[in-house]
Amino acid sequence: MKENKIHPETRIGHVHLKVSNIERALKFYKDILGFEITQRYGDEAVFLSAGGYHHHIGLNTWESKDGEPPGEGYTGLYHFAILLPSKKELAKVLKRLIDAKYSIDGMADHGVSEAIYLHDPDYNGIELYADRPKNEWPRDRNGNLLMGTKSLNVKDLLDELDKK
Repeated sequence: MKENKIHPETRIGHVHLKVSNIERALKFYKDILGFEITQRYGDEAVFLSAGGYHHHIGLNTWESKDGEPPGEGYTGLYHFAILLPSKKELAKVLKRLIDAKYSIDGMADHGVSEAIYLHDPDYNGIELYADRPKNEWPRDRNGNLLMGTKSLNVKDLLDELDKK
């Protein structure tokens, strides 16, 4: 039987979220995380990006204006992940979250990456993370990947801000 595999260079392109209030969502995605607005459709939708891409995140209130987040026991998005290009960039975002007194759900060292977990104002789950170099990923003696969840060394992460 032929194995169907997606191409190894495939990437997730963007996420589009239903939010209850565009301005409140922008305070988080633009003012705290640092994404830039690329296009806006009045007070109903906005598209944001990093580095001039057309959009990484879409926010809209088309079906959700003034809505409530789903409660426990509902299906839907667990979290989406934002891959930052380096540990230092992850540290910068962590510092902005701390300065904004934004609630963080957890932090973890997964061996292959370091991650911060939180929810946006509409309770969409987010993982902010930075991968370690691939040659540093932990593997067993057979070469199998050994991911796990250990405590993140927050001091070590924030010390990145002092490095040139």
